[in-house]
This record gives sequence, structure tokens and C-alpha cells, in this order.
Amino acid sequence: MPQLTENQEIRQLANLELLARQVVEGFITGLHQSPFHGFSVEFAEHRLYNNGESVKNIDWKLLARTDKLFVKQFEEETNLRCYLLLDTSSSMNFPEKGINKLQFSVYAIASLMNLFKKQRDAFGLCLFSDKVDWISPVKSTGMHLFYLYAQLEKAYNHPKTHTTTDITQVLHQVAGQIHQRSMIILFSDMLENSLNPEKLQALFAAIQHLKFNKHEVVIFNVSDKQKELDFDFDNRPHHFIDMESGEHIKVHPNKIRDAYRASLAQFRHELELKCAQYHIDLVDAYIDEGYNNILKSYLIKRNKMV
Repeated sequence: MPQLTENQEIRQLANLELLARQVVEGFITGLHQSPFHGFSVEFAEHRLYNNGESVKNIDWKLLARTDKLFVKQFEEETNLRCYLLLDTSSSMNFPEKGINKLQFSVYAIASLMNLFKKQRDAFGLCLFSDKVDWISPVKSTGMHLFYLYAQLEKAYNHPKTHTTTDITQVLHQVAGQIHQRSMIILFSDMLENSLNPEKLQALFAAIQHLKFNKHEVVIFNVSDKQKELDFDFDNRPHHFIDMESGEHIKVHPNKIRDAYRASLAQFRHELELKCAQYHIDLVDAYIDEGYNNILKSYLIKRNKMV
């Protein structure tokens, strides 16, 4: 991949910021136009008034519009701490044409960060593959947001080749580093554990480590539904190459489709059961279905925590 000039990097960073802002603004507009009122993005600038506290910061104009008492919320008031964990292993580079899982996750995380900023929530970022490659502190400032956008751009522009995943080790490391109760949001295809029951058990032991430390966990299971779940390939022999190990195999999709789907369905069933057991939100994040479900899932989880 050719090296980007400094001007190109600045331009792409501006594009990421613009896209994230457009995604969030479109999502908020959709919320206001829908009958779903389970949460409110108004709390970016306001919070509900609590009986007995000072009335000096009540927003009287908002009272006239909503018939509810809201208190103006200031920059230093942080409601929640969020850590975003991004799997940058080579399997996230699938598919090769169009937007891939890594690019989709970068856009989704950038949009979530924009929403965090609006909600006065503090946020941090962790990039990992078979180890923690980079982790930031948690802050809620505009400068911090721009700094994390720059790190996302680096991950986007320099995808890894032949790099494996070790989510279990990474989660144990993160659990040991984060000492305040936080929302941990994981973006990964989760394929590392799909064919190995022992790895699946080890993964949930690591997640239990997070839960023991009082963190809330949301897993966005990123996938290409058509190719990875439905195994919808042309009716002809195909040459498949493992993007992490480099191993390859020649097969006819029609001959293994049923067995593949059955094996994957069994794994996903076990994953769902374990997540339900440990009270973890597992959300399907299909790369061709946009970002609204991701933003909505976060807000629902957030409302349960604050």
C-alpha cells in the first residue's frame, strides 16, 4: 500500500470526522421522528432535575417545550466511562472488495465516539490483534476525540497481514488495566473461537474477569452476512485462503454449505447462551446494514447504567 502524504492523512481524518458526525446526526433525527422514546439524546446538554437540588441551572425554555424539568449539564460532568476495543487482526480485512469488517468497525467506532462526546461520556480506545497494540486513557475532550480519530485512521490505512487474534489474552490485560467501572465495547468477528470449545471457555473466563471488576460488556459481532454466515458463493469451485494463517483450500461451496452453516450455527448458539449467562449484550453487526443499530444498542445499554 502506498504511503499517504501528511495532507492526505489530514484530509482523510477530516472525512472520518465528517462521516461520524453525519451518521450520528442522521441517527438522532431518526430518533426524534420515531415513536421510540426509551431514551433521549437531549441528555447531551441536559439531565433530569432531581427533587431538592438547586434550581439555578434549570432550563426554563426546555420546560416550556417538554413540560419536564431539565438541568443544564456542563463540560466537566462525565456520566459514563467507555472503552472501545477494536480487533485489527487480518481476518477483519474480509471481504477484499467493498467495505470490509475493519473499515466498517472504524466507522462505527468513530460514530460512537461522536455520540459519546455529545453525551458527555468519557471514552478510550484499544487496538489489538494477538496482543494489545495500543491503548489510550479515558477522556471526554474534543482534542482527545481528534487524537483517537487519528489512531483509527492509522488502523484503517495500514491493515495487518497474516496477524492472528488472541481476544482472551487481550481481555485479561484490559481487565487488569481498567480500574474504574466502565462499559467495555468489543468489535470483533469472534472467529478465533468458532471451532475450538476450549478457546470459547477461555474467552468467557476472560469476560468473567471483566464482569468481576464490575464492568459492563457489549460485543459487536462484526460479519459479512452474505459470505460468512450464509456462505453464498457462486456455484463453482473456489480457492479459499485463511487471511491470518495463509493456509488455503480448494472446495466447491455447494458441497460444504450445509455442514458449514450447521457448524457456525452451533458456535453462535453457544456464544449466545454464554453471553446470556454472564449478562453480556451480544449484537450482530452486519457490514451491509449501517450503523443505526450499533448506536441504538449503545444508548439502550447506557440508559441501564446511568
